[in-house]
Amino acid sequence: MKRFARLHPLSAYFLLTFLFSWSVFIPLALIRHGVIQANIPFSIYYTAAFGPLLAALITAGLVRGRVGVKELLGRMVQWRARPIWWFAALSPLLLLLITMVVLRFFQGEWFDLNMTGQVEFVPDIGVGAFVLWLLTFGIGEETGWRGYALPILQSNHSALRATVLLWVAIAAWHAPAFFLVYDPRILPGFLPGLLAGAIVFTWLYNSTNGSVLLVTIFHGAFNFVTASKSAKAGLIAAVISTLVIVWAVLVVILYKPKNLSVSTKQVA
Repeated sequence: MKRFARLHPLSAYFLLTFLFSWSVFIPLALIRHGVIQANIPFSIYYTAAFGPLLAALITAGLVRGRVGVKELLGRMVQWRARPIWWFAALSPLLLLLITMVVLRFFQGEWFDLNMTGQVEFVPDIGVGAFVLWLLTFGIGEETGWRGYALPILQSNHSALRATVLLWVAIAAWHAPAFFLVYDPRILPGFLPGLLAGAIVFTWLYNSTNGSVLLVTIFHGAFNFVTASKSAKAGLIAAVISTLVIVWAVLVVILYKPKNLSVSTKQVA
């Protein structure tokens, strides 16, 4: 495995990521559809998020030893950045507030923030859902996708092409979730939305000299404002998702495919 990882670091990373995450996703999907019987709490669904994180740490260790792991861990706590990038990382929360004000003007009532706590497989936890998303699909995914895979892809491709290639892998990684938590009817909107999000993530990652911390915060905040099961929250999610798609288009136009940022793209 060590030899394979050194020869094919990206392939090793993706193999481990799918192995770890799908070992959680697939059994839960089979249980939900009655294919197998097992007394497993569905809340373990959130542990699948750590597949990209574990795969990144293991592959970095196999390829570069302690140096590789230390570098990846350093990106996870890399907080030094200009205030504008912290503002960008927290922007989904700002978009939530703006959307709430607009809906208050048109609908005559305030959106209840506790609705954002209505997520799959756990009791309603209100605004505490932000912490849940941050510590699971935020840090779990971004350490792998952006912290490890993206710089390798950007070594041989433009930032946009690398992002599209990564998007294909991330879309495939989500596939079992369509038999577990996602409605298959959302697929036509899910895929372009996922690509738009990937472009914005690349823009933020490259602009902050590879800060996994800031893209983690953005990911956690975005999930917080878009992933609630509440119907009213669904309206806000649709508005914010549309804004992110527009944002991605502007990133490509303004910053060009080569770097997708104000800075040089991050490479391994």
